[in-house]
Formats: sequence, structure tokens, C-alpha cells
Amino acid sequence: MDAVDKIISQWEKERPDLDVSAMAPVGRLSVVAHHFSRQMGKVFTRHGLNSAGFDVLATLRRSPPPHALTAGELMESMMITSGTMTNRIDQLVKAGHVVRKSDASDARRILVKLTPKGKRLIDKAVTEHVVNQATLLESLDESERETLDHLLRKLLASRSS
Repeated sequence: MDAVDKIISQWEKERPDLDVSAMAPVGRLSVVAHHFSRQMGKVFTRHGLNSAGFDVLATLRRSPPPHALTAGELMESMMITSGTMTNRIDQLVKAGHVVRKSDASDARRILVKLTPKGKRLIDKAVTEHVVNQATLLESLDESERETLDHLLRKLLASRSS
């Protein structure tokens, strides 16, 4: 019996009129997400990053060379506000991980470009991040990971409908 089971049991005793069956998987997803976030944060911190900075650098790194996108493209990819994006970019510029530069094809457009320093950093950080993610799921075999992935994809798809 885990903490979620205890909570479910308490609600079933106090409010037997409620169907709290959805509370178990939602509660467990919440606990797992919090644990994963903490563990991934440790990796980011070892590289002098937080999750926000990691996200920006990773988004730039997985874009084709020259690893540059507009702030709008970054915002769209990360689903954040312009103010939040500006703050993230400012911090990464200060650290020397990205630069802002005019787009050669349209001087009105400003690109955010990964610097060589930023590329080296994200390559190291993402390598450790991928290993960490595998470790977080090591209690599941391949079939269980595939099933979990399928079910989570289904849940996410239902959000957009």
C-alpha cells in the first residue's frame, strides 16, 4: 500500500458516495511527475542550467544547423509567453550560450543562435539527461514502457479534442 492507496482509502471511508477511482492514477502521475522533475533538475543543475534554460538550448540544438530560431519559433515550440521567452533568452545570452543576430535573409527578423559554448554544454547535458531518463524508467521492462507511452499519448491526445 502506497501513499495514494492510503488517500483513496480515506476518501472511500469519508465519502463513500464519491467514485474516487480516477484519483489513484492521477495522484500517482502527479507524484511520479514531481519525482521525475526533481531528478531531471539535478542533472540540469550539474550543468549550470535549470529546466527552462535546458529547454531553450535543447530546442535550438535539435533544430537543423545553424541551430538558430526566432524567439517566436522558440515560443511556439515551448508554448510559453513572449515575456517568459525574453527572460530565458536574456539569461542564456548573459551566460554566453546563445546570441541574438539578424537573419541574413530578412534583417527585420532576429534569430537566437546557439554559440559553440552553448552547443558543447547542451551536448553534455542532453547526454546525461537521456541516461537519467532511462534510469527513471528502469523498473519497467520494454513492453511496459511501450504500454505506458501508448497510454500517456492517448491521454495527451484527448486533451486536444
